Amino acid sequence: MDPRIKEITKEVSNINELPSFKAGDTVIVSYKIREGNKERVQQFQGTVIQRKGSGPTATFTVRKISNGIGIERIFPVSSPFLESITVTKVGVVRRARIFYLRERRGKAARIKEKRH
Repeated sequence: MDPRIKEITKEVSNINELPSFKAGDTVIVSYKIREGNKERVQQFQGTVIQRKGSGPTATFTVRKISNGIGIERIFPVSSPFLESITVTKVGVVRRARIFYLRERRGKAARIKEKRH
């Protein structure tokens, strides 16, 4: 990429200070939701399936199971609606993208936890 474009995107984008997390980690993402003229913070807790991209255009995908149905949500890293990210568990996986969790159910979908 052109150095001038990198410099401009760095000035314009507001990249939030995020904790370090990777695929396999369990996180709680707090993000703002607008309903009419009200604004509230909602939390989405799940396993990070992938991190994609770099810089202000980076995204990460979080997957959770709700009432037996898998729900995935893609969050942009530089979104102004992103309030905070809390890492609750650090998982041990050997891949950067763990899409195989989509076919797993119950105990087969568990990820080993890294002990401190």
